Amino acid sequence: MLEIDIKDINNVSKGSVRLPEDIFGLNGRKDILHEATVNFLANQRQGTHATKTRGMVSGGGKKPWRQKHTGRARAGSIRSPLWRGGGTVFGPQPRDYYYKLPQTIRKRALKEALSAKVSTGDLIVVESLSLERPKTKEMIKIIEGLGLSNQSLLIVLSKKDDNIFLSARNIPGVDVTRVSDLNPYELLSHENILMTRDALDLIPEVCKI
Repeated sequence: MLEIDIKDINNVSKGSVRLPEDIFGLNGRKDILHEATVNFLANQRQGTHATKTRGMVSGGGKKPWRQKHTGRARAGSIRSPLWRGGGTVFGPQPRDYYYKLPQTIRKRALKEALSAKVSTGDLIVVESLSLERPKTKEMIKIIEGLGLSNQSLLIVLSKKDDNIFLSARNIPGVDVTRVSDLNPYELLSHENILMTRDALDLIPEVCKI
């Protein structure tokens, strides 16, 4: 049976909660995590890279010399890929790198990432997390109180909270997301995950196929 402590923002234990083993107790399919990570990074690519072919570079409208009897190799354009300033052969062109993984793979990868964080003790659950107004100093105080300073941290909320987002955005290594936007790459790229109890309760729904 998997259980995790629930803490307040002062790092005082307020009990524990049972975690569903089919989400937080998986055995580690690294191949699925790798596939999901590659998919996420590929979908972030803008694909705006481009090189000019011989038809795109300027010049080259005139044959540089006659075909025969010059003692030189035949040439039809000064913008041949063989010439300095010529076009590029088979260079990258703008393209879309986006592709979609099957839903079962995406959900399994999310479960695997959550299981990995639980197994290493890097998932911290707090009763609640709120600020009356955006204040970076207050957010730093909370993070230090939980013993999470000087580490990369992903704060997972049940819903959008502008005060939390604005307070955390200037802290190096700290990111904020909603539980509905969770993805394996974000989970694995942060050393620790700080999740509210409300967000934890929504995990089964997020992982549902």
